[in-house]
Parts: sequence; structure tokens; C-alpha cells
Amino acid sequence: MKKLILHIPHSSSVIPKLDGYVVPQSILDSEILKLTDWYTDVLFQNNIDKDIVAPFSRIFCDVERFSEDDKEVMSKFGMGVLYTTLDSGEKMREVTAQLRKFILDEYYWIHHNKLEKAVNYCLLDQNKCLIVDCHSFPNVPMERALDKKLERPDINIGTDSFHTPKHIVEISEKFFMDKGYSIGIDWPYTGSMVPTKFYKKDNRVSSVLIEINRRLYLEKGTNKKSSGYNEIKIVIQEYLEMLRGIC
Repeated sequence: MKKLILHIPHSSSVIPKLDGYVVPQSILDSEILKLTDWYTDVLFQNNIDKDIVAPFSRIFCDVERFSEDDKEVMSKFGMGVLYTTLDSGEKMREVTAQLRKFILDEYYWIHHNKLEKAVNYCLLDQNKCLIVDCHSFPNVPMERALDKKLERPDINIGTDSFHTPKHIVEISEKFFMDKGYSIGIDWPYTGSMVPTKFYKKDNRVSSVLIEINRRLYLEKGTNKKSSGYNEIKIVIQEYLEMLRGIC
């Protein structure tokens, strides 16, 4: 059995179905550039852990959002499970009830079922499970960001009050600080992914969010790898190895 479960939800730039979009492709491309967690699949993936990667862009379907808009805080900004606005607030897509049902059935729930299945297997094999929620974030806050503070850390460690053990937070913080990185705890983003079946119900399922500031590995304003890319990849793999050792 693989040791960790790596949840990688935002690394893809693919929009598999263009139904409903009301902006030209050039606008979509600009939004994809801004919102994609570039290369997080490559930075976190390895030959030991089990990875669950969403093969479609978050601006098509964001698998980290709640499926019901009344439970999702970002839905009031048009950025719930199915984004309808750009980061600027301008209209991006019209989502009918039929389109919503199709995307949730054919993309959202299929992804979540894969994650749930991986967690089930892990629990059967080890009686415990650690999910690493793998992300990156822009150095400059997006217009719709809930946290607009400009001085952002190098690494954000996101937690859940039920599913993130204190010692995981402590050793994660120490690891990255020892490497010379500045750390945010639940800043600028909070929470960590847990499948609905286990959420707030099964404390054998642990989860921690690791987000990398894109200034560490991308050239400013682009999706081109910078000179820091290889270094951050090595650091992330060392971090995952450390987690395996304590789990």
C-alpha cells in the first residue's frame, strides 16, 4: 500500500467541455494562467505515494468546493464548485441546472469517489490515513481572495480542527523553517481536503494542506519554471519522506 495520499486538485489547465462559457478563449487562457496550481502534480508526485489528480481545470469544476452552493463561501463570488465569474467579477459562464448536473455527475463525483476509495484502501491496510492536500498560490492576492494581505509567506500549512493533528502542524512548520522558508499557518488559506464520508466523523483520517508560493518556482507573471523550481521539488519530496517516517 502506498504510504500517503496526495490530493492534487488544481494542476490541470484542461477545460473538457466549453458549454456555457460566454468569454473568448483568450480570456479563459488568461484566467487559467492566473488560477492554475502550475506543476503541483510534478512537484508532489512520486513512485511511493498514491496521488489523486483532477484532470480538468478548476475553472471548469473545482473539486475542492462543496457541491452545494449554500455550504460554499466562495459561491457568493461566483466561484463555487462551478465558476460562473472571472476573478475580476465579470461573467464567465452560464450554468443551467442540466449542465450543473452533468458536470457534477461526470467529473466532480467521479473524482471524489476515487479519493474516497483511496482512503478506504488506506484504512483497511493501515487503520489510519494521511492526506496531503497539494497546492500552490500566487504571491499577489487575487481580486476575489478572502485574505488581501500583501506580505505572503513562502509556504502555507492549512489545517482542519478535526482532521489535522497538532504534531503534524508542528513538524511541518519546523521542517520548512529549518529550510529557511517563511511559514503561514492557515494563512493565506485555511482548511484541508477530507472526503465527505469521513469529514468530522473518522479521526483515523488525517489531512494537512501544503501550499507553495509560486514566487519560489515560477517566473513572475508566467507559468515558466524559474531557477528555483528544482530546489523546491527536492524540498517537497524530502518533506513527504519525513511524513512517511512519522506516519
